[in-house]
Amino acid sequence: MVKEVGRKVIAQNKKARHDYSIEDVFECGMVLTGTEVKSLRLGRASLIDGFAMINDGELWLSGVHIPEYTEGTWTNHTPRRDRKLLVHKNELNKLIGKLKDSGTTLVPLSLYFKDGKAKIEIAVARGKKAHDKREALKAREADREVARVVSRGSSGKSGRASKRYED
Repeated sequence: MVKEVGRKVIAQNKKARHDYSIEDVFECGMVLTGTEVKSLRLGRASLIDGFAMINDGELWLSGVHIPEYTEGTWTNHTPRRDRKLLVHKNELNKLIGKLKDSGTTLVPLSLYFKDGKAKIEIAVARGKKAHDKREALKAREADREVARVVSRGSSGKSGRASKRYED
């Protein structure tokens, strides 16, 4: 069997970067059933309503939708079940310390295969207010405008052709 190498992204939570201010990012392994892995290999998952929580000293992922495997039988999994996340003890202690701050939460950012193993990237995040979201949107638009002007200037279309024909 060919060994998988590299990172293959299955799902991303783009809305999380808009709704939250990301403070720290962690990579976690996941405890999955066979049909969940097969469904993920088909690229089917949704992180939109997902969040992570700590129960009894263990990290759990909740609200993530992994659809049932279409070829599965009665052994198929429940699409929105809680899934245990695997992290080292020192990382778990860091997460517990960061979650003691008021207003922080654990949000999944992306779900991917890394060297053949399913991983999830979770972030310690703080919710943004509506005005913060608007400011971030304005800043992003301004950065795009600057990049567009700079790229237009460096592509050789600096307006010299129009000056030549004016003489």
